[in-house]
Amino acid sequence: MSKDILALIQSNMSGFSKGQKLIANFILSSYDKAAFMTASRLGKTVNVSESTVVRFAAELGYDGYPAMQKALQEMIRNKLTSIQRIEVSNDRIGQQDILSMVLQADMEKIRMTLEETDRKGFDGAVDAILSARRIYILGVRSAAAIASFLGFYFNLIFENVTLVNTASASEIFEQLLRVREGDVVIGVSFPRYSRRTVKALEFAHDQGATVVAITDSEASPLAGIADHALLAKSDMASFVDSLVAPLSLVNALIVAVSRRKDNDLAATFEALEHIWDEYQVYEKVDQKAEEQ
Repeated sequence: MSKDILALIQSNMSGFSKGQKLIANFILSSYDKAAFMTASRLGKTVNVSESTVVRFAAELGYDGYPAMQKALQEMIRNKLTSIQRIEVSNDRIGQQDILSMVLQADMEKIRMTLEETDRKGFDGAVDAILSARRIYILGVRSAAAIASFLGFYFNLIFENVTLVNTASASEIFEQLLRVREGDVVIGVSFPRYSRRTVKALEFAHDQGATVVAITDSEASPLAGIADHALLAKSDMASFVDSLVAPLSLVNALIVAVSRRKDNDLAATFEALEHIWDEYQVYEKVDQKAEEQ
């Protein structure tokens, strides 16, 4: 259902029952909170039954309340300000143990990512990366951590990797100036989506490069640009972006690529071990002292 859910509610308002109008008005005024409520809780909040909430979702054309809730969440995720995110997450956490709640939520996001990942799409991204003339990796703000992690390991595997410096919008395009057909540009972004990342991927696509997006859903602005969209579930804990599932997906991408480069990789790491040892990159542990 492509129509904005708020517009859908507005256009159907005259046909709603008294109870459904209570639900509609609450969603229209507090959609940031309603999107994360169960049907039961939404019903209690506006003093209607849970079944009335379920019928309301069906009235709008959704296959049950979860489908309506998902549409509402996807619509608002890029609109929530940091203050709204804090308010929503505080409301969701309530009196629960924060450590347990956050870790359980992260585990659930990894499980959902595993179940919903398109294996052919994942393999297609791996093939494109392995055959690329040059690989560019881009992620800004909190997504920069994911991009940097991916760039660190890809630089050990490949000789043709550029981790795009994202200090300013102009620098991004200057570094992508020579991108062309045969190159792969990997963009990482999650709600609230970075406009700089979207524009950079649009530019890369227009230049004929293959675009790989690491993002959260088909509704993401990155997914519409990408030749290969790798989707990982993300969530928010207060103003903090949960990037556990995206990092796990990136781990899988690194391992999949490295397995296809086994022979070259073995020689690379043999050389690196000599360098690390000679220049004392890593602290050496005295095995005898450790055993004592």
